[in-house]
Amino acid sequence: MNQLSNYRQCSVGVLDTRDDPTMTFDSKGRCNYYNAYKAAEDEHVPSPEQGEVRLQALAAQIKEEGKGKPYDCIMGLSGGVDSTYVALQARRLGLRPLAVHLDNGWNSELAVMNIEQIVSRLDIDLHTLVIDWQEFRDLQRAYLLSNVIDIEVISDHAIFATLYKLAAKYGLKHILSGTNIVTEFVMPPHWIYNKTDHVNIRAIHREFGKVPLKTYPFINLKVKKWDLMVLNVRSHSILNWVPYDKAAVKAQIQDELGWRDYGGKHHESIFTRFYQGYILPKKFFADKRKAHLSNLIYAGQITKEAALAELEMPPYPLEHQEEDRLFVTKKLGFTLAEFDAIMASDPIPHSHYAVEQSLYDTYPALKPLRDTANLFKRAIKAT
Repeated sequence: MNQLSNYRQCSVGVLDTRDDPTMTFDSKGRCNYYNAYKAAEDEHVPSPEQGEVRLQALAAQIKEEGKGKPYDCIMGLSGGVDSTYVALQARRLGLRPLAVHLDNGWNSELAVMNIEQIVSRLDIDLHTLVIDWQEFRDLQRAYLLSNVIDIEVISDHAIFATLYKLAAKYGLKHILSGTNIVTEFVMPPHWIYNKTDHVNIRAIHREFGKVPLKTYPFINLKVKKWDLMVLNVRSHSILNWVPYDKAAVKAQIQDELGWRDYGGKHHESIFTRFYQGYILPKKFFADKRKAHLSNLIYAGQITKEAALAELEMPPYPLEHQEEDRLFVTKKLGFTLAEFDAIMASDPIPHSHYAVEQSLYDTYPALKPLRDTANLFKRAIKAT
């Protein structure tokens, strides 16, 4: 963390140099995260009219390519705001998505209820991936013991692997994604890690795990390249093409789908709630609310004053944090003393363990071929 004498906060958002010591500022005191957001918004978020044109064109393509198949696209469904709104938009467009949900043993009862409401009211088929608990528990223990920051990699990796696997099984070329610019573009890069790096997962588990990973779903770079280049599977961030005011969307899905709020971003998972609200700020000094709130400020959906007032409050009630601490510790098989020792241990970067390398990293002599190919692609795109 920077010394207080070097402290500086973005003049627009609430991220500061304690969150990212490398943060830069323009002449108006706006940080690099603000300027990156505005550039992304200009490039990827069209007007509502243009967005609807793009959506309708994509929907027509998806429907045409999905003829004769049980589904015409696939999507992840966590029960959170983003994925719920994707499901609602998919049905508005007349699409027939297969929804894929990850059950990693940490779903809250409310999340289960919300998902049941969503698929029932929208008449969407649901594929639930129930991960072997002993394997997943061992993986989570390994990640905690490894002292890396992004413990959620193993959940995200499993859902990505399953989406691509099922897309190949049903011959689907389109994945509908809940990622979007206006609510989740901003994030200090050192707070997260590459969700598709199977080598890093295996390396951490090899050092700290004990249970063989016989059923945990992996995806590697070769498979993803095959899906992208040969099977032509594409992921679409369709929420960039619709007006996405988070408060209005919450009201809409509550009204139309009977959805109930969790009280925090990604709090549909008990572990994620505890990870983001307790582990991250206490061990890694990372409060993801600052990134999420800055994002909404940049999008014009909340004021900086409202964000600062929210940050004066704990991520979620302290009594619930203590309940989660006892529950999570016991469920993962740690004593409180062991868990406290983990929390007191110094963070270790993911790169301390083996990481997945591209073909060009493994064979540097091939890099000129990659650069030539990229120039060719850009030339084609410009014509």
